[in-house]
Amino acid sequence: MRILFMCTANSCRSILSEALFNHLAPLGFEAVSSGSLPKGQVLPRSLSTLQQAGISIDGLYSKGNDAFEGHPPDIVISVCDKAAGESCPVYFGPALKSHWGLEDPSEVTGDEFAIDAAFRATLAHIERRCKAFLELPLNRLSRDELKTELDRIGVL
Repeated sequence: MRILFMCTANSCRSILSEALFNHLAPLGFEAVSSGSLPKGQVLPRSLSTLQQAGISIDGLYSKGNDAFEGHPPDIVISVCDKAAGESCPVYFGPALKSHWGLEDPSEVTGDEFAIDAAFRATLAHIERRCKAFLELPLNRLSRDELKTELDRIGVL
């Protein structure tokens, strides 16, 4: 099963989600990420936050949706924060779609401690959601039931 985490810039939240999901996921699952307006580079603090958590950053890069034209995902999860006024990217196609909005830790201002804390909190939030996803009885859920469960996880 292939999960695509989407955001606007593909430099922070979707990258954190891709890396953490792959860190936790068993064989047969793969997370990728993309952005509707990719920044072209991953934020250094995203990478350092992952490294500090013991999560591999190998192969992470900022990319657009066209990177997956030849191998589309089974599930698309947008992680942009609608409350912040962002336009969430939309992926059209047969993939199951859900929204797991996250505040953007790169928007946090303050000292280094406050910014690091925001990135760590975002990663912890993503971890709770990814673990909840991986605990689902996927082989027993219909498509509609899976959609309901994904949407439920999106508010955790």
